[in-house]
Amino acid sequence: MYQKIIAFMIMLISPTSYSLNIGDAAPIFSLPNQDNIYKTLEQHRGEWVILYFYPMDDTPGCTTEACSFRDATDRIIANKAVVYGISVDDVESHKRFSDNYQLSFSLLSDSDGKVSESYDSLTKFINWKIAKRNTYIINPKGIIVKKYIGVDPKTHVQQVLKDLMALQTQTD
Repeated sequence: MYQKIIAFMIMLISPTSYSLNIGDAAPIFSLPNQDNIYKTLEQHRGEWVILYFYPMDDTPGCTTEACSFRDATDRIIANKAVVYGISVDDVESHKRFSDNYQLSFSLLSDSDGKVSESYDSLTKFINWKIAKRNTYIINPKGIIVKKYIGVDPKTHVQQVLKDLMALQTQTD
């Protein structure tokens, strides 16, 4: 519990600066999921990708957001998109979290925080690293077409689905 309180405090006091913009090429990555299988952005060239960054497994907001993405998976797949959750938690933590909530998508472990940092989604405070609650929609060409900064986990997934459908309609 102490870790979760500290993590929340870090998010509140950390400075925010963003250099990644809509229209930029999405930074590439290769990260292990909860089953220790490496996932890359390149393997989804030609598909829409939703990357959502979240602070910590098994915290209330992160659980709400993960379960909302789980519940929307069929609609996301119907829209020819894939979703990945990314945090700095390790593979084992992701495995427990995924199993506990029957998550139907990959949680990627960015334990060194480099991918989170490349997506302007890492907060550092002393020796603590934590992912910020940000999301990116990446088009089939690997370009960032939508970004959400500091999202509300209760309503975020519905907005992502609405925007994904609108973006896909614009490119058809």
